[in-house]
Amino acid sequence: MTHVVLGATGGQGGAVVTALLEADRPVRAVVRDPDSKRAQELHTRGVELVSGDMVSGEGLAEAFADSTGVFAFTTPFESGVDAEIAQGTAIIGAAATAGVPYLVFSSVASADRGTGVPHFDSKNQVEQLLAASDVPHTVVGPTYFYDNLLGGADALSAGVMPIAMPGDTVLQQVSRRDLGRFVAALFANPQDHLGERIDIASDAVTPDQMAATLSSVLERDVHAESYDPERISSPDMRAMFEFLGSGGYDVDIAALQERFPEVGWQSFADWAAVQFGS
Repeated sequence: MTHVVLGATGGQGGAVVTALLEADRPVRAVVRDPDSKRAQELHTRGVELVSGDMVSGEGLAEAFADSTGVFAFTTPFESGVDAEIAQGTAIIGAAATAGVPYLVFSSVASADRGTGVPHFDSKNQVEQLLAASDVPHTVVGPTYFYDNLLGGADALSAGVMPIAMPGDTVLQQVSRRDLGRFVAALFANPQDHLGERIDIASDAVTPDQMAATLSSVLERDVHAESYDPERISSPDMRAMFEFLGSGGYDVDIAALQERFPEVGWQSFADWAAVQFGS
């Protein structure tokens, strides 16, 4: 019954590990360095550690062997979108070799809509490779993570929430906790979700509403400071915020949450209270 998790020491993978452990399911974490502090922290929680590299694919087939399911994702943020496609190719190849019975691939919401956002398009290419394979799978498309705010803690402490989109434009978002629980729900009933592509969001709020919530939780004024995406040096991130500012994702949140009530979807206000509340 072991579930294998890639990126277990990071945000997405770590959330999946936590949700699986909460559900009393054995977890095997694929890590680059089993002796690292984060890997050892997983080990103390009862997680089996195995060495593997999702960039090169080394060790993945062995890590996937005899598993009930695999959680995987790819990232362009270390080496670019071509490297992300190579990661996907390696993961899918290893899953096929190991005869993985079920793989959950974390992509991004709207990756299948031809947005022109480079890392959306590269993830979509991985999705297409997965669809063309014989690996039983489900694709999950998370929207913008609440947790992205944590990278701007210094600005928040100064009462500013900078964001490259209009303050009154709705932004669909998801908590990492909910992603983890959603993946655990898929693993609980894989036959019900084979071949599906499911975009997920926990809430939909504007930057102005986010700032108002943070003001209440932090008990000091916070305002959303909108700026032009043209100021972003990364073409990839610039394209993403142009997409978000022009309408963005289109998850049917009500239908999603009715279908998967077991996730216990976390509103932005609830998440902020946990992260920043005293």
